[in-house]
Amino acid sequence: MQNPKKETNKTSFTEDLSTGSRIEGRHSVLEAFRAGQLLERLFVQKGCKDGPILTILREAKKNGTMVDFVPRERLDHMSGTGHHQGVIASLSAFHYSTIDEMFALAERKGESPFLFLLDGIEDPHNLGAIIRTANLAGAHGIILPKRRAVGLTATAVTASAGAIHYTPVAKVTNLVSTMEELKERGMWFACADMDGEVMYQQDLTGSIGLVIGSEGNGVSRLVREHCDYTAAIPMKGDIDSLNASVAAGVLAFEIVRQRRNENGI
Repeated sequence: MQNPKKETNKTSFTEDLSTGSRIEGRHSVLEAFRAGQLLERLFVQKGCKDGPILTILREAKKNGTMVDFVPRERLDHMSGTGHHQGVIASLSAFHYSTIDEMFALAERKGESPFLFLLDGIEDPHNLGAIIRTANLAGAHGIILPKRRAVGLTATAVTASAGAIHYTPVAKVTNLVSTMEELKERGMWFACADMDGEVMYQQDLTGSIGLVIGSEGNGVSRLVREHCDYTAAIPMKGDIDSLNASVAAGVLAFEIVRQRRNENGI
């Protein structure tokens, strides 16, 4: 849970790509986009603005692929072929599920749906940690936006410590539209916001979606406006925010506590 007023510098996260999870070279990357392959992240050499690169960037925007502009030295270090031509793409390291599958999982367990919605998480380590937390908290799935957010890269999958094999993850085109559809299915939404009401004073039971914002800017305005609650974590220290994955864990287990009490456990 972050304070957008005090954390204004957006960090660009990069990651090393393991063999088999990358595509190198302009033609190969462009053909991968055109073939419909799911590319999670694009690394482009700073200063490259020629025709092929601009075409690749248009495809990346169309497909919601995150783009990092990095020095040539970084690409040289990442490259396994030595012929990256100023562009390397990372493939999705895991398949995506659907929201219907998440609801089906909740039904099989005889539980009210409990979902995580991540609004702009960019650090793959944070995503992996949140997937792990979601699994341990008994959540039925995680929803990610296609644009401006990290996906299931090799680093995120590794950071989940195996939880990705048990916790469905879905990608959606528009988070706000998805929330509206889920409300029609009986879900309520609580977002992490330090200016909200203390989480202990809120009813976080029933069919609920926990919304966690980005590492730097928190939950975006439109997404926050579509939440039913804003939940604050009481803090007594000298700094004013928690890492996104830590905030997700604290709020998730308050939801777990309230669900257990509701069921008399």
